[in-house]
Amino acid sequence: MAGRMLYLCKIFERRYGVIGRVARRYLMAGYSVEFMHPTRYGSIHIIARRGSEKIAVEVFEKPSSVTMDTATRLLEKSRLVGAKPLLVLYSSGPRMDSTMRNYCAENGIRIRRIRD
Repeated sequence: MAGRMLYLCKIFERRYGVIGRVARRYLMAGYSVEFMHPTRYGSIHIIARRGSEKIAVEVFEKPSSVTMDTATRLLEKSRLVGAKPLLVLYSSGPRMDSTMRNYCAENGIRIRRIRD
C-alpha cells in the first residue's frame, strides 16, 4: 500500500509540478485527491477528501503578493463545491500583508506556507 502511494505521488509531481507536491502531503495523510476540478470561477487546484471532510486547496507560488481577487475567487470556488477553503503559499516567494490575513481570517480561509 505504501509503495503504491509513493508511486502515485511521483506521478502527480511529474504531471502537476508544485501542485502535485502539495497533493502528496494530503495523500500521505490519508486523503483522496482530485486535481483541477472545474467551476464557473476557474478550476480548483486540489480537492482533498477524507470521510465527510472536504478541502478546496488553491496553491499560490508566484513571487508576489496575494491579491484580494485570489482570496475571493477561492472563497467562491469552495462554496460551489461545499468545501473548506485553504490557501497554500508555496516556498518563500508569495507574500501576504496584514489586510489580506485579516480578510482570510474573517471569511474562514485557512493559510498554510509550505517550503519543500
